[in-house]
Amino acid sequence: MKTIRLTMAQALVRALAAQWTEIGGERLPLVAGMFAIFGHGNVAGLGEALHGLRDRLPTFRAHNEQAMAHAAIAFAKASRRRRLLACTSSIGPGATNMVTAAAVAHVNRLPLLLLPGDVFASRRPDPVLQQVEDFGDGTVSANDCFRPVSRYFDRLTRPEQLIPALSRALGVLTDPAECGPVTLALCQDTQAEAFDYPLGFFEDRLWLPRRPAPDAGELGAALDLLKSAKKPLVIAGGGVLYSEAEVALLAFCERHRVPAAETQAGKSALPDAHPLNLGAIGVTGTDAANAMAREADLVLAIGTRLQDFTTGSWSLFQNPAMRLIGLNVAAFDAGKHRAQPLVCDARVGLEQLGAGLGDWRAAAGWTGKAAERKAAWVTAAAEATAPLPGRTASGLPSDAEVIGAVQRQSGPGDVVVCAAGGLPGELHKLWQAGAPGGYHMEYGFSCMGYEIAGGLGVKMADPSRHVTVMVGDGSYLMMNSEIATSIMLGMNLTIVVLDNRGYGCINRLQLATGGASFNNLLRNTAHVTLPAIDFAAHAAALGAKASKVTSLAALEAALKKARKAPVTSVIVIDTDPLATTEAGGHWWDVAVPDVSERATVREARKRYDAARKAQKLGG
Repeated sequence: MKTIRLTMAQALVRALAAQWTEIGGERLPLVAGMFAIFGHGNVAGLGEALHGLRDRLPTFRAHNEQAMAHAAIAFAKASRRRRLLACTSSIGPGATNMVTAAAVAHVNRLPLLLLPGDVFASRRPDPVLQQVEDFGDGTVSANDCFRPVSRYFDRLTRPEQLIPALSRALGVLTDPAECGPVTLALCQDTQAEAFDYPLGFFEDRLWLPRRPAPDAGELGAALDLLKSAKKPLVIAGGGVLYSEAEVALLAFCERHRVPAAETQAGKSALPDAHPLNLGAIGVTGTDAANAMAREADLVLAIGTRLQDFTTGSWSLFQNPAMRLIGLNVAAFDAGKHRAQPLVCDARVGLEQLGAGLGDWRAAAGWTGKAAERKAAWVTAAAEATAPLPGRTASGLPSDAEVIGAVQRQSGPGDVVVCAAGGLPGELHKLWQAGAPGGYHMEYGFSCMGYEIAGGLGVKMADPSRHVTVMVGDGSYLMMNSEIATSIMLGMNLTIVVLDNRGYGCINRLQLATGGASFNNLLRNTAHVTLPAIDFAAHAAALGAKASKVTSLAALEAALKKARKAPVTSVIVIDTDPLATTEAGGHWWDVAVPDVSERATVREARKRYDAARKAQKLGG
């Protein structure tokens, strides 16, 4: 057996550069590069290795470890899980900064390779700088924080351990059912140790998407349920897009006349204007989708985790005869709430369901009702997003009006990016995606601070698409450093900052559950001096073209200008913190105190108890 003597870090980098994928007939590196913030835990070992292979595996410098991992997650999501970026940090705070991002990737089932530095395997210099010592377990380091938020975790204490560990890591990262974050904690002395690696470890390998077909018995049971349904409804989740099944889904819905609704992750899977696409479902759903969901006697849930925002905390489906089919590549998700599981790839499953149904169609009355409700929703959404002077008591525009302005200046290939706060609810209901992947929302973990870094990752995945990031002032303050990274990488973004001077979304939730405005809006805090933050000046200091506008018309003019700008543009607009779109939506289970001195809380508790009676309990 022929071998080559390399350090563990050199072998890791060389092996990663030998992994390939194929998209649209083009052969591309599976690992498109590595984000790195170097420190004493990775600069000498992995840093030297990355420098030596920089022409084959690009290294990108970021400004925040959590942010660079968010960018990597967004890159993978925009690439439909077909490509990924790796991230390396030093030990200690550099590593733990990435734990939140690991949770984002875990919840959203997205591939992310994390390579944090770790302590000395030899333990000779213990305790080293930034080492977390466990008084009762000498094997513990700060990187053990990654264990619950990694689909695969390993700590490499010997250089030869890389061979099985990387094989397992790549298997998880490319498996549609297991897909999620992988953490390989790299002891810093092990990174620098040499080993005679077999040359076969560095041979090129092509990773193509696995498309498991359904079990014959599960397929037959699902077909029986569909054929007996009078009021079927499809829920399209993110798995539709990851499977590249949007064409198959549209063909299925059209041939069998089944209306469909979309989750946050599944939005853009179907053409927005199609009469069978009822739009968003659940807590942030459209009136059309939620009305049909309440009546449906059969729900075909495709590629979705069925989280509480999708199901209205399991109070949305009110037909006592409703049955659920879980078409999902992951058995864990397919069988939720006593669903009839159909464990398979989304595209393959839809094709086989369609073939098995033959000429079966949903009743014309049911399909007609869907089209009528969709048309009514289009009118309601247009009213919510139209500029209407005096709509709010403050005179400032609502989030919906800002969304309307951004929509009017968007092109069919554009991507809108968001993550947390009130904007995801408004965008889910109101945004009209022009093409698959045109709606990029991180709402599995709803992580504040994802937005700008996520926009960078989306742009890196496809520089040809114009990327608009919509972010609130709260999220902007949490994480904005990757504006500078976007400038460095030449990835021009349009960032719209909606400044409502606080956490407006949570303030509204606070009021809705009977509480008083407290510690959310800046004006309702105990702080003596309220900051007058100049977001435009801040963004300009990071290198962006930045401006503040005072009207929706000025916003649209600035958006036009931003499309032609060679660098990232940041546009700031003040918005009303209380206004929200009343059309659409559904109850969400947020526990209200059982006892309180406040009458408003006691009234809210009565409403809460009444709403809970609609919840269904499942396995």
